[in-house]
Amino acid sequence: MCGGPTLAAQTSDLWRIEQEDILPQGTGNPIYKPDIFETIVSSIEGLSDKLRALSLDIHAHPELKYEEFRTHDVLTHFLENEGWEVTRHHHLQTAWVAKFHHGSGGRTIGVNSEMDALPGVGHACGHNLIAIAGVAVASALREVLKKHNINGSIVLLGTPAEEGGGGKVQLLDAGAYNEMDICLMCHPAPGPPHSGSLSASLALSRTEVQYYGHTAHAALSPWEGRNALDAAVSAYTNISLLRQQLKPTNRVHGIIEGKDWAPNIIPDYSKMVSYVRGLSRVDVEAAVPRVHACFEAAAKATGCEVNIREYDKILEIRQNKALGEEFADVFSSNFGPIDYVWGISSASTDFGNVTYALPSLHPGFGIPTVPNGGNHTRQFAESAKGIPAHKACLNVSKALAAVGARVLTDDEYFAKVVNTFEEDKMAREKAT
Repeated sequence: MCGGPTLAAQTSDLWRIEQEDILPQGTGNPIYKPDIFETIVSSIEGLSDKLRALSLDIHAHPELKYEEFRTHDVLTHFLENEGWEVTRHHHLQTAWVAKFHHGSGGRTIGVNSEMDALPGVGHACGHNLIAIAGVAVASALREVLKKHNINGSIVLLGTPAEEGGGGKVQLLDAGAYNEMDICLMCHPAPGPPHSGSLSASLALSRTEVQYYGHTAHAALSPWEGRNALDAAVSAYTNISLLRQQLKPTNRVHGIIEGKDWAPNIIPDYSKMVSYVRGLSRVDVEAAVPRVHACFEAAAKATGCEVNIREYDKILEIRQNKALGEEFADVFSSNFGPIDYVWGISSASTDFGNVTYALPSLHPGFGIPTVPNGGNHTRQFAESAKGIPAHKACLNVSKALAAVGARVLTDDEYFAKVVNTFEEDKMAREKAT
């Protein structure tokens, strides 16, 4: 997940909560098939110690996008020992899939486990928690199928490179989601434990820009050079000037990189990596040409050649309304309140592309942090290994598993899920 406000950003007091255990504040309202929910709770609580050990192991060994080789092996080894049918290196070198089927026919519930960390700050987005949440949800649903003799399948997909790599986009293109009827996952953000969110997220386009100039002695004969660093700085400044004319909901940000730079040499190469975000794919597509014009103008001004490559188009989350309603009922009844505004609403995730492809749900859940200790900070990485974060992760996993169980057992409800997805699809197509 790339940036964004906190789960409880609407009030600063909420995200200043200390790392202490707070009792759930559920309403106790009736939920669908409480006997099945009891099976889910018992299954996840029974795995709690193993899941915590798994989470801490992943947290202690952070790996970057497409380099999650150790994490891949740790998770697949764990699942193999738990009796899952596991395929390693599934379409991508660090992706994997674990499957279980019971009975004859039935629907297939997909679940995602993210694994990657961030440069310099480790698991500062809590993907160690997302990894075990996927395992918890899938394991609970497997127990539901067996104990209640329900026909159906579980597909747990280990997805690499969410942070800047678009791993799920690659897996979608490879067909890794084709057999799923729905897909579920979750994401932590700062906030009180036992709080949840069903917000959307921002669409995103990544652009890589390379400038090619000519070296020269920076003091003796600078007029012989064409300064690629000046081109990048000019483009960066152009974008800063453009922001005033973009929508308030747009985000444009990035970095400048180089190689073989020295103060006394005019740089002949620079690279920019820039993100353009918006509330929807349509908003991003409207802003991208204006940003690209900033890159092109900088090249003309400095006499450099420019190569612009747009890649990894990340779509906004489209929370399935029917899945979200069931999640909200279960979560609010047993754990605490749900909001529809904050969560990761100003961040982006490649799970957005999954929500375009099939009925999906991606709730946020609160974990306690220190002030200014939001996602992508070292303080959030510290919070992500705490006991309150672990308990919050298990609770959201219970609610997600309950959603999956209803899809498996309620034909009328599943039809509503599909209809909701199709209605949203028509609304998207109309907007474009």
